[in-house]
Amino acid sequence: MNLLISPIAKFMVPAAAVAILSACGGGSSGGSTPAPSPTPSPSPTPVIDTKSPSVARQWNEVLLEGIRNDFARPTVHARNLFHISSAMYDAWATLSDANASTYLLGNSFGDYSCEFESHSIEKNQANQELAIAHAAYRLIEHRFFRSPGQEHIMETADGLMAELGYNKDHTDTDYTTNGAASLGNYIADCYIYYGLQDGANEQFDYANQGYEYHNDIIEPQKPGNPNALANNDYNSWQPIVLEEYIDQAGNLISGTPPFLSPEWGHVAPFSLDPVTATSYWREGFEYKVYFDPGMPPLLGTDSRDFYQWNFSLVSKWSAHLDPADGVMIDISPKSLGNNPALPAEDTVAAYETFYQTLAGGDASQGYEVNPATGEPYAEQRVPRADYARVLAEFWADGPDSETPPGHWFVLMNDVFDHPDFEFRWRGEGDLMGRLEWDVKSYFALGGAMHDAAIAAWGIKGWYDYLRPVSAIRLMADLGQSSDAMLPNYHEDGIPLEPGFIALVQAGDPLAGAADEHVGKIKVKAWRGPDYIADVETDIAGVDWILAENWWPYQRPTFVSPPFAGYISGHSTYSRAAAELMTLLTGSAYFPGGMSDYVAKQNEFLVFEQGPSVDVVLQWATYRDASDQCSLSRIWGGIHPPVDDIPGRKIGEAIGPQAFSKAESYFTTQ
Repeated sequence: MNLLISPIAKFMVPAAAVAILSACGGGSSGGSTPAPSPTPSPSPTPVIDTKSPSVARQWNEVLLEGIRNDFARPTVHARNLFHISSAMYDAWATLSDANASTYLLGNSFGDYSCEFESHSIEKNQANQELAIAHAAYRLIEHRFFRSPGQEHIMETADGLMAELGYNKDHTDTDYTTNGAASLGNYIADCYIYYGLQDGANEQFDYANQGYEYHNDIIEPQKPGNPNALANNDYNSWQPIVLEEYIDQAGNLISGTPPFLSPEWGHVAPFSLDPVTATSYWREGFEYKVYFDPGMPPLLGTDSRDFYQWNFSLVSKWSAHLDPADGVMIDISPKSLGNNPALPAEDTVAAYETFYQTLAGGDASQGYEVNPATGEPYAEQRVPRADYARVLAEFWADGPDSETPPGHWFVLMNDVFDHPDFEFRWRGEGDLMGRLEWDVKSYFALGGAMHDAAIAAWGIKGWYDYLRPVSAIRLMADLGQSSDAMLPNYHEDGIPLEPGFIALVQAGDPLAGAADEHVGKIKVKAWRGPDYIADVETDIAGVDWILAENWWPYQRPTFVSPPFAGYISGHSTYSRAAAELMTLLTGSAYFPGGMSDYVAKQNEFLVFEQGPSVDVVLQWATYRDASDQCSLSRIWGGIHPPVDDIPGRKIGEAIGPQAFSKAESYFTTQ
């Protein structure tokens, strides 16, 4: 393992970009009649940079390709997106005539300072682009040198350097003598050294330092959840042991994957104030928690009814995943989106007003008209099962994806590519040049995604909450909690629900040859990967299965992410990004009043055939896209609502906070 040691950095007063204004003063001619004022010359029309794609966009695409070919680590990649976006912003800001401050360059954070001396590099776009390229290249080279896709990633980066006409072998950092390329290298060095002391433990490959799981493993290929039952631990996260584990990026992982980033609350944030974090201690290790949502519902306590409602809802929604059930729904913005306020209380009653407990989905109100066209949105009726399956797969961020934070960079780039989009900050004022727009936008979104990771994973690490596959099987192992007069009663068991959750009776096809399963719990749910021999032709479908064999809508080599469920990272990332995009663009709506993604019939789904028809995911607003992302994790069997709602609320706070923080750098402080 390579241990990188940061040199000692000295403190230096932050260097802000200084705008030199020249003014012409007029005096008196000495007589009683003032001298005539000269006829003013017309102001030159500012030249707007329209080069597309900008060099920042090109390097953002290289970074996203790097994430697709690395291990699936959403926390690590949120940090990479932020640091590389910030490095590009610093390179632009310090070589710009705009009244902008740099972020790390010339500034001090904690015990680390990035010195910056005066220089004679000309402030122009050519030098900005050169410095940006070298900063991004060096930082990508450093952050992905352990990646399983390192060779492909660097081939992509090398190719862009060659296309731009830059020398990738120029590694000098003496910018005072050797110009913009050296400045870019120097900026990258600052972020590299800063990253070695920011709390991420990068030099030891982000390994955990204090966290240890205390519930035993779950083996989903075997029935039930006997280890949690034996440990009498109904609430804690369990490592998943599979015969073959392939992470969300498609990499084969040997052994049992550890909890990813349970100590991420210690990582230096962007806009979060460390003073506001709550400190908790367990087994001698401190956990930092921002936006503390409090304890989730626990089985075996007075909050058991909320726990049972949440996890049984995940099982019920699994019953929606069969396109042969004949249920059709309109998935256009006419019917979906425009949600009411999030539940104010964490209670069954409050959540039941927001979620459609049996039918699936939320309390969407839809929209009367598209504000861009003034016309009603056209209906799109599709099988509910196709919508749910596509939603789960689209937002799952599985193989070849950019992970959730990168997914929102892709969506943002798509928005900027829309022919109707205008590059006006907050939707107001003059058009902005493409390079300036991109570096500012990436900087702001990167900061929001980084803070979302710190907040969500700090909560995950401390509360250490289990996933639905653990909870549903555990409750079923205990029995049913609805009626003490019926067989197999346990107050911590799973609630019965006609048509969804029931007891196995004698004569039931699930009873077994010797009635060995009579009295057990059965659920109507997706039958699981055992029913898929050929992903190109087979559909597992939905039927009554023993609850001890319940499986989330996931691959057999994955099952659930290797970290606690509470709170949902997808919900936190997505709502933060949606709020930021709303502020950045000056509109809640996608350009043209709607964005969409086409999932082609029998081509889109990864681990079973489908969808049975073309499904077009449509969102009127950025919040609507975020809300669909959150629902996807319930249909996918990854999160219950109690993971979702706190994530949305925290993202709702982080997005505007990060945007305001980013804007504070766009004028010299």
